[in-house]
Amino acid sequence: MSAVALDALEFDTLRALRAERPVAVAEALARRSRRDVVRGDGRLFIVAADHPARGALGVGDRGDAMASRYLLLQRLAVALSHPGVDGVLGTPDIIDDLALLGLLDDKVVVGSMNRGGLRGSTFEMDDRFTGYDVPSMVRSGVDFAKVLLRVNHADAGTAATLEAAAQAVTAAAEARMPIMLEPFLSRWVDGRIVNDLSTDAVVLSIAIAAGLGVSSAYTWMKLPVVPDMERVMAATTLPTLLLGGDTGGDPDETFSSWEDALTLPGVRGLTAGRALLYPPDGDVAGAVDAAARLVHPDL
Repeated sequence: MSAVALDALEFDTLRALRAERPVAVAEALARRSRRDVVRGDGRLFIVAADHPARGALGVGDRGDAMASRYLLLQRLAVALSHPGVDGVLGTPDIIDDLALLGLLDDKVVVGSMNRGGLRGSTFEMDDRFTGYDVPSMVRSGVDFAKVLLRVNHADAGTAATLEAAAQAVTAAAEARMPIMLEPFLSRWVDGRIVNDLSTDAVVLSIAIAAGLGVSSAYTWMKLPVVPDMERVMAATTLPTLLLGGDTGGDPDETFSSWEDALTLPGVRGLTAGRALLYPPDGDVAGAVDAAARLVHPDL
């Protein structure tokens, strides 16, 4: 961690505001200073914190790593203090906490729209919208939308998911709000959902996602780093952010794969969460700084 830290008084104030002045959330969002989504070198580094709302609290072999909201907010405060971090991705509860703490000035706020398919549930493929919607994001001053899009050819629920995602893309385009789609081909394996991270599967998922909605003018992709990223990026002209994901225990290998993929045409930056907020060595500031310098080499 770094010298940037939230103290007990700030958490006391946060709890008091939530209980006694809930309107303070809207006030904090309204007064935050906003920025253009794309500026400067045209690249984006977004820290992701939308994992808890889908029931995913684990990082590596630590099953409850993200269970403490106080620790998560502490680590987000460290990350957002870095000048190379352009913004944060979260569900409303996370974004509201950060707004009340005054941590969103001059940052791109990305609203997570769907977390209905809870990890490990029998209804995991039911990715209905349970977070933000486009009108609420417009009212709250959220800058960017994000939709998880898991496509399972053996699960009929995928049809409704595709329809809902298409409607979200249409609504975002009408509001002139950029929206990033995070597509996967998924399947049931021993009672749980597994995403296919083969190059062919990622390419096919891009083709499906890119065609959703009445306009692709405001659509971005959020894609995993897989083998043969050159072929992946040749599958779309849409601006793309790399999906950071977990490090899998080898941060050096993960960062090296990000560095290589960030050089490809169409890649505009990185969205990463657990790998940076919960690094194996506990050095959040160091992990965030290393990633920021990959995205913004001129820092």
